[in-house]
Amino acid sequence: MASPIRLYRHPLSGHSHRVELFLSILGVPFEAIDVDLAARAHKQPDFLARNPFGQVPVIEDGDRTVADSNAILVYLAATRDPSGTWLPRDAAAAAEVQRWLSLAAGPLASGPAAARLVNVFGAALDAAAAQRVASQLFARMDEHLSRQSWLAGAEPTIADVALYTYSAHAPEGGVSLVPYPFLRDWLARVEALPGFVPMQRTPVGLPE
Repeated sequence: MASPIRLYRHPLSGHSHRVELFLSILGVPFEAIDVDLAARAHKQPDFLARNPFGQVPVIEDGDRTVADSNAILVYLAATRDPSGTWLPRDAAAAAEVQRWLSLAAGPLASGPAAARLVNVFGAALDAAAAQRVASQLFARMDEHLSRQSWLAGAEPTIADVALYTYSAHAPEGGVSLVPYPFLRDWLARVEALPGFVPMQRTPVGLPE
């Protein structure tokens, strides 16, 4: 019997959570290994051997190591989802998923994720600028989701997994979700998926 996937993560990392969420949705057994970011365990030689960029998450699947949360989502969809629904094989559909993965690595990271970093971890970032980026992104997502249930098509894909966590936890960075009813409905649909697991919430930010 194959060994379970080992997931190196931090419990308050949204990047880590998107991988944990997808593993749970797929029903793939895994061992979660917490990396002590405060003690800079992610900058030590043993961790840097797994990811030279010194970031969580990282997975080990047998003798294969994969770093970067979006890359891990792609890898898991390709190796653990024979149906092909989470990462469509059709070129146009796959491109649409990739577009949203780029947004997850761009304005989602520099917007709601960055604003949350300021409040949760005390990061020296411009919180007001990050909140503005978040508001612009959420307005576009809300308009998009007014026309369809899922980000990249008629069914959930890894695009929804990639954008869920930092959107759901945006209030921790001082970004209200109240103005975005279609986005909030989408969050509820993700949370209703079989296998959904939440990320731990923190007592900072807005009481939403």
